[in-house]
Amino acid sequence: MPQHPFKAVIPAAGLGTRFLPATKAMPKEMLPVVDKPAIQYVVEEATAAGIRDVLIIIGRNKNNLSNHFDSVPELESTLLKKGDADKLAKVQQSSDLADIHFVRQGEPKGLGHAVLRARAHVGESPFVVMLGDDLIDERDELVTTMMAERERTGASIIALMEVDPDSIHLYGAAAVEETGTDGLVRVTGLVEKPKKEDAPSNLAVIGRYVLGPEVFDILERTEPGKGGEIQLTDALQELAADPEGPGVYGVVFRGRRYDTGDRVDYIKAIVQLAADRDDLGPELRPWFKEFAANL
Repeated sequence: MPQHPFKAVIPAAGLGTRFLPATKAMPKEMLPVVDKPAIQYVVEEATAAGIRDVLIIIGRNKNNLSNHFDSVPELESTLLKKGDADKLAKVQQSSDLADIHFVRQGEPKGLGHAVLRARAHVGESPFVVMLGDDLIDERDELVTTMMAERERTGASIIALMEVDPDSIHLYGAAAVEETGTDGLVRVTGLVEKPKKEDAPSNLAVIGRYVLGPEVFDILERTEPGKGGEIQLTDALQELAADPEGPGVYGVVFRGRRYDTGDRVDYIKAIVQLAADRDDLGPELRPWFKEFAANL
């Protein structure tokens, strides 16, 4: 177990415009991935890593998020009377996962601003930022490795993943140096959504960060960057460039990641996760083959 109690911060204040009209009245984080909303997978990942304190940053019309993690006595009583213990356990699970708190972002000023809104809650504790668009398969380790590296180095730790160079413009890209440890690199620079020809590598920043409270002072003075938003990438760039600080390291993730931030990838994520499940896969996999054969 880590020496320090880590907290998790989950930014969930985005408008979800790519999924309109589905997200007109429902937060994109509540879109179902098989039979659970996307954000529940993220909270479950945090608790599996031993984190019990979770802060969700929300915006307008996001009350469904807090409702999901509240208990629902009427529904639970109905299921209990019906003797439906399986569904009752599933309903209660989301309420019992962790100590979940909420704070409003106010204005959608970017990921860096959303992280800054966590300052009062996080205090002087190290914390993990977990984006709901990236779902990490529960069978693959990532956050625990990142927390261990934070404990060992005192540095900021980001998750990196090799992507097709033609897709690097969708991500932050990292310039790195080898450390001699497989799967761990030192980050020397970061570029937010570069053109293919300007990217320092095909190592993309994905939605997991382990940070210390030192990032807040930097975010306070970070000017809006790409897209007119306060970018977390810009703050991390400053940390990486500081010769007196512990720097920024990247853990290169080679496991299963499901991108739910794009409509096509969201559908792929549902198909992949459903096909791997013991209760759904045996029926779905033969159907997938038959369907694909008829395309």
